[in-house]
Amino acid sequence: MTNRWKSIGLAAMLAALTLSASYAEAAGVLTIGRREDSTTFDPIKTAQNIDNWVFSNVYDVLIRVDKTGTKLEPGLAESWTVSDDGLTYTLKIRDTKFSDGSPLTAEDAAFGLLRIRDDPASLWSDSYKVIDTAVATDAHTLTIKLKNPSAPFLSTLALPNASVISKKGMESLGAEAYGEKPIASGAFVVDEWRRGDRVILKKNPNFWEADRVKLDGVEWISVPDDNTRMLNVQAGELDAAIFVPFSRVEELKKDPNLNVDIDASTREDHLLINHAHGALGEKEVRQALDLAIDKKAIVDTVTFGQGTVANSYIPKGALYHYADNLQRPYDPAKAKEMLAAAGASDLTLNYVVRAGDEVDEQTAVLVQQQLQKAGITANLQKVDPSQEWDMLVAGDYDISVNYWTNDILDPDQKTTFVLGHDSNNNYLTNYKNEAVKELVAKARLELDPKKREEMYVNLQRMAKDDVNWIDLYYSPYINVSRKSIENFHQNPLGRFFLEDTVKN
Repeated sequence: MTNRWKSIGLAAMLAALTLSASYAEAAGVLTIGRREDSTTFDPIKTAQNIDNWVFSNVYDVLIRVDKTGTKLEPGLAESWTVSDDGLTYTLKIRDTKFSDGSPLTAEDAAFGLLRIRDDPASLWSDSYKVIDTAVATDAHTLTIKLKNPSAPFLSTLALPNASVISKKGMESLGAEAYGEKPIASGAFVVDEWRRGDRVILKKNPNFWEADRVKLDGVEWISVPDDNTRMLNVQAGELDAAIFVPFSRVEELKKDPNLNVDIDASTREDHLLINHAHGALGEKEVRQALDLAIDKKAIVDTVTFGQGTVANSYIPKGALYHYADNLQRPYDPAKAKEMLAAAGASDLTLNYVVRAGDEVDEQTAVLVQQQLQKAGITANLQKVDPSQEWDMLVAGDYDISVNYWTNDILDPDQKTTFVLGHDSNNNYLTNYKNEAVKELVAKARLELDPKKREEMYVNLQRMAKDDVNWIDLYYSPYINVSRKSIENFHQNPLGRFFLEDTVKN
């Protein structure tokens, strides 16, 4: 999923000035600097890392992805069985409570699954339409019946957006209030959300693994400017910060007070293309754009070698990644010829750029220069990132760089979202290919791993041929923390295991 929201200028200065006023000066409270503020704590209403990475420690899921990001393990479901026909899943729910002290039951788990399937506001309904029924056969037994066998189903139960929420709390508070201050099923409770500034979490004493949690609390603090955020950590005003600029890695490594953590990720940066805008609806024009961009130069110049050139929407190391997928060479002359043949020689594009984001701005300048060599004019429209996401959703752009990190182990979720989705315009691109959409649905149902892999190889080939977007590069998670902080890491899907983080 993506990460889109931050503000700059005055907000950055205010964040820096108010760090010292934090209640997090208390021992045992971890302060983490990030670019952006959360948007909601209603898990079905967001597809953004800025939300999921926080509420993954506010909510718990039925089944978790482990620290290695390679296998599933018990969460609120301590065990589960699957019927021989692959249609019935029976999960045993732990004897535990929500943060308000109310019992957490199979009825709550069923309610959440049906809500993510049926609620009109759900961004994730397609992945859960396979559920026929979800019922509590007793307080601690959840029985799910599927309409048909589904290879990725267990993985979808580990999606943070399918977290277990309180049925009683949601129905009594309403979705808006619950999304502001939820009843927690995870390690921490939302104590306060200061919009535009910080989210303050406190340890949840009713969490079923409360003894595992070492921290008293966590503050996620918005410091939009990358350099200011790094300086805050160096000065000891923050315990940790995420989204370390590539250009600062080597310098920060030399600071004896800091740890720079480089963790394996499923992140893929790509150039979004709005297929609904004029010539961009033509495949040959999009192919020309792909030829006109030098991905290796971006990796070398922007990521300082930390990234690797991407060749597929399924990232390297993820299930069914096709290593031999097409990589179009950098060939601006051929791109120019293709544009002429398509009647798009004078192509002018509106390139939306996040102001204040060092990497995004550097990439934009480089891509603009590369496109110019193919006769393409890219007008850079720098916007406050608080506006950018809404612009992309509204289709008010021609091209813009975005990124995605996987949320589940199976490729179905990302594939559905970016290639085979009816809502959200195939992840903002307005990409349409009925054959691709049909194959996405078939791959979800195929239980033979070899046949399924062949389907995803074909999907990667088809997406590359169509240029649904332009794959740019894969890169690791890069975070920084004070030496006094232990176990501050992400798994490849992005989850921070703050249950295990220690502040000395």
